[in-house]
Amino acid sequence: MLSYQHHYHAGNAADVHKHALLAWVLDYLTRKDKPLSYIETHSGRGLYDLEDAAARRTQEAAQGIGRLEACFAPDHPYRLRLDAVRARYGADAYPGSPLIAALGLRATDRLHLAELHPGEHQLLADYMAPYRAHIHRQDGFAMARALCPPTPRRGLLLVDPSYEIKAEYDSIPQQFARINRAWNVGILMLWYPILTSAAHAPMLTRLTTQFPDAMRHEVGFAPARAGHRMIGSGMFVVNPPYGSQEETARLTDIFAASS
Repeated sequence: MLSYQHHYHAGNAADVHKHALLAWVLDYLTRKDKPLSYIETHSGRGLYDLEDAAARRTQEAAQGIGRLEACFAPDHPYRLRLDAVRARYGADAYPGSPLIAALGLRATDRLHLAELHPGEHQLLADYMAPYRAHIHRQDGFAMARALCPPTPRRGLLLVDPSYEIKAEYDSIPQQFARINRAWNVGILMLWYPILTSAAHAPMLTRLTTQFPDAMRHEVGFAPARAGHRMIGSGMFVVNPPYGSQEETARLTDIFAASS
């Protein structure tokens, strides 16, 4: 969706949920001395300023990272990525998933990022220039299908659409099935919003039928402001790594304690 720009929502509660789990999975994968591929279909710009006009307008970061950060242990991979970003870019900087991934990867790993929006694509290319990332200005699923199975074969795919058009809910199960057929060892991570309309429910029904052994984790939170329709965040993970259930239980406790 070319009209969507994430800087209005950076650092919100859903970002904390998604990025904390992503940082943990990457930390787990990099404990082994084997290279990996990271593929992201909807990358955004990769780095955000929580004090810019767009972020201040929505105040979603205050309800997200501002409220939840202190609940994470100082040595949690997510906190470590936040500290590294602030040390380099300033106290108001917040990393998108491309930068969280880049900071957790090694020289032997491959990083593929897709972004269609021309302005966001240029910012992504600028911000990710120091990190050996392959930046693709194309449909993210087309990129993933072309790359999979990637080299190195070990790794993960993150799918984080805007869901501003209903077709995204309809197409994702088919896209996941195609990618999984080509890359059956890959970890496939999907973020989805939990809205008052429950628009995600049919998609999740199809996904759980297709991938009965996948992990589904959801957290709830209060709307960021009056009339806001998002009341939670979900992650659907195909081939979840060992320890994922324990980590998501910790995330459940963090969100419950801060509600």
